[in-house]
Amino acid sequence: MSEILEIRREDRVLFLTLNRPEKRNALNLQLSQELVRALYSADGDAGIGAVLIAANGKAFCAGMDLSEVGHVETSRLDSIHDSLFTMGARLTKPIVAAVSGPALAGGTGLVANAHIVVASPDATFGLTEIRIGLWPLLVFRSVALAVGERRALEMSLTGRIVPSDEAREMSLVHEIAESPLDRATEIARHLARLSTFIVKNGLHFVCEARGRTWKEAGDVARRTRALMLASPDFAEGVAAFREKREPKWNGE
Repeated sequence: MSEILEIRREDRVLFLTLNRPEKRNALNLQLSQELVRALYSADGDAGIGAVLIAANGKAFCAGMDLSEVGHVETSRLDSIHDSLFTMGARLTKPIVAAVSGPALAGGTGLVANAHIVVASPDATFGLTEIRIGLWPLLVFRSVALAVGERRALEMSLTGRIVPSDEAREMSLVHEIAESPLDRATEIARHLARLSTFIVKNGLHFVCEARGRTWKEAGDVARRTRALMLASPDFAEGVAAFREKREPKWNGE
């Protein structure tokens, strides 16, 4: 079992907990690789309905581990970070993040890739790469999708720290809770009970329609809708609604 990424499964929820508290959960190559491996493995596991990302210690994630700069091939880091910081657009399982403390640089990138984010009142965010003479190149796209390109540009230029209440106003965070892990767990369990077929195709539609013309996105919507309407899960959902009972999803 890995020491730097705790992995446990409760029913249909996969919990991934960053466990480098002494390094503020900085993303070294090993942690990044293990996160990517666990996330993409979960995406292909029919028994998993949702993924929850959390962290041990006082910081959620301080971003890239600067101690590896010059010691790990840039191409290796680029490849694994590209997979990690585009997971929100690639994976078809809902990702929930429970954030306490600082989530900076790549930490903000992880947050932006989650579909639902619950943060503590003291959580902070920021694209701080400019402070060390860098630009948040690999995380910029996901942050811009979450908060808008103009806001992401301002964050990139200033490198300022954003408190949780402002992060919620800009849609980087969805909820603020005194116990973000408890609330995120509640949300993840709810998501895990939904039809995996409908969730998968819904998330696929969102990514597929992005950047297309209005007509092209409409074509994608119609194709996806036809697929859903013909599915056993839609039939079961309608039947359960009429019979006032909980649905029993087929998942295919």
